[in-house]
Amino acid sequence: MGFSSSLSGLNVNQQKLNVIGNNLANINTIAFKASTVQFMDLVSQSVGGSSANPMQVGLGVMTGSISPSFKQGGIENTGVPTNVAIQGNGFFVVGDSNNRSYTRAGDFSFDAEGMLVTAEGLPVQGYTATDAVTGAIITTGQPSNVVVPPGVLRAPVATTQFGTISNLDSGAAVNATFSASVQVFDAIGSPHVATVGYTKTGAGAWSYTVTVPGEDVTGGVPGTPTQIKAGTVTFTAAGALSQVDGAAAADVTIPGPTWKNGATATALKWDLVDANNVGTLTGFAGPSATSSATQNGAAAGTINSISIDSDGQILATFGTGGSVAVGQLALANFNNPQGLVKLGSNRFGESESAGIANIGVAGTGGRGTLIGSSLEQSNVDIAQEFTQMILAQRGYQANSKSITVADELLVDTLNLKR
Repeated sequence: MGFSSSLSGLNVNQQKLNVIGNNLANINTIAFKASTVQFMDLVSQSVGGSSANPMQVGLGVMTGSISPSFKQGGIENTGVPTNVAIQGNGFFVVGDSNNRSYTRAGDFSFDAEGMLVTAEGLPVQGYTATDAVTGAIITTGQPSNVVVPPGVLRAPVATTQFGTISNLDSGAAVNATFSASVQVFDAIGSPHVATVGYTKTGAGAWSYTVTVPGEDVTGGVPGTPTQIKAGTVTFTAAGALSQVDGAAAADVTIPGPTWKNGATATALKWDLVDANNVGTLTGFAGPSATSSATQNGAAAGTINSISIDSDGQILATFGTGGSVAVGQLALANFNNPQGLVKLGSNRFGESESAGIANIGVAGTGGRGTLIGSSLEQSNVDIAQEFTQMILAQRGYQANSKSITVADELLVDTLNLKR
């Protein structure tokens, strides 16, 4: 019995040393999760006797569990835009729909086809379909490969509304003029300059014209602005916009110009009243000036850079200076992450013990958030591993000594008959 019990002690301590060695070997592995070993005693043998309490002798020890610890690893900024770290719970979903696995390692990159892949080339799963109305990423349903095609990614967007925040000097003389210009885009992405010109006609009253370059429109005269809208604006005694074209202050709809380049004519809405029904045009005593101009169109653009935000949205920045979400990473969570099976290459596989993967987006359903241009480091604690190594070594030595003592006792017993 002494031999077998001590031998079981040797085996489990050797197993613990193997686990510690693997942990230390992966101390610099991205997002590696250290494993811990727990022992449990074997069944005990009853030796009888008259004691009121059971008289039992243990038969040794066995390995109770070897499970990964999902304690958060340190976050290191890498500066690589396609690198991403998970802060909190969750796993990236990689592979295809028929052979998925899960990882905490976010060292991703794009392949030649524009697909986001892991370091070993497995596709990263997420959402890329967008709502045609809002432009938001659709995150319902099952995730698929995240693909961001190279080259021209976004079609041009025709300008349908523009606005300025301007002041017209109430102290200006009659017939004084002022103008504000806004760059707009047609349906094929060509830029044009729309100019709003103001002329003072009286106290608190101005006329306006909206023009575009004559060379840009069909029938226009090069070098001479073509008028596409005209009207009047008036202000209250306090300088607030009160009327536009003789009616209560409201936005102005401008018929779309017939562009010479063949682009579809698109009506323009001139925003003169904001969401709080406050006029964006004022008539205060101060210099006539425009403090800002806005419009909602854009030229066709190619990607200049990629970034990933805390929700996992992949944001593409274009040469036009705008940015748009072109995809969103999926995250999976499990009821029992310790039940996942290690597959190697920083990946985990599903198992019955882990439960069903709950897939969604970062920051929802108990999933953590993401940190772009960063990677999670190994959570191996070198001080703790060395401490456990010493304990396992001493345990191995103690059990070795027990076997030696048991052998000496057996030799003494055999020598009794001499």
